[in-house]
Amino acid sequence: MPGANIRALEKAKNLPSDSLILDLEDAVAPDAKAMARENIRAALDTGFGHREAVVRINGLNTQWGLDDLRAFANTKADAILLPKVESASQIQEVAILLQKFYPANTMRIWAMIETPMAIFKLQEIAGAHPLLETLVLGTSDLVKDLHARHTPSRVETQTALSLSVLAARAHQLCVLDGVHLSLDDEAGLRQSCIQGRDMGFDGKTLIHPNQIATANRIFGPSSEEIDEAKERIKAYETAIISGAGIAVLNGKLVEELHIQDAKRILALANAIEVFLKTN
Repeated sequence: MPGANIRALEKAKNLPSDSLILDLEDAVAPDAKAMARENIRAALDTGFGHREAVVRINGLNTQWGLDDLRAFANTKADAILLPKVESASQIQEVAILLQKFYPANTMRIWAMIETPMAIFKLQEIAGAHPLLETLVLGTSDLVKDLHARHTPSRVETQTALSLSVLAARAHQLCVLDGVHLSLDDEAGLRQSCIQGRDMGFDGKTLIHPNQIATANRIFGPSSEEIDEAKERIKAYETAIISGAGIAVLNGKLVEELHIQDAKRILALANAIEVFLKTN
């Protein structure tokens, strides 16, 4: 959500999304940076309900970055999103400054992964600091830097996408897929969401409210997946009681690893149900 757009910030309070990235960087013109900063601070004061509020600041190597970080260190923001992260030291610097500006801070850090160097430094970045919570893929900038072209299959970014998921899982981080740029391409958005979900992403970043329903539907477990998860757990528990180490359900083996995934699916379904009841 562009910080310079007051109407968009107000509308965000009623969107069926899990998180809101309140932007001070790419979506805000240089002469509107200060105004956007004040708009976001005011919006945070009134709150966004149960939606997670994340402020994407300008890089600390820009003339606005340090003031951005100082302005939001003691606010209701849940996390700071740092753009164009290419090293662990960038994450560590933000963590040190947050503590300096507001020692009681519990704010988390998110990192944009959007350059070729970031992909080569994923292991270092993902393990940079305990405050780091989420990796966010910036596929538009990455494609630009690669001198590549956006394709429906996303073959141009698949290596980067896979490596990012691997790094996130290795360090117990959340990882969010990049945006789909075409607002009038429902089929393409759906394909991109399915691909991201199947690769292991936790969710997808979006650039327009009209994309939310598709992303929620695809990244949320279906009723069939929920029923199957319950059946797997029941079959496995029955097998354990009988002294067997595995179960068979619909001709397929069910082991402990399948139960862990089934419980993850049910936890996600429960979280979605709670979110819908409270919003």
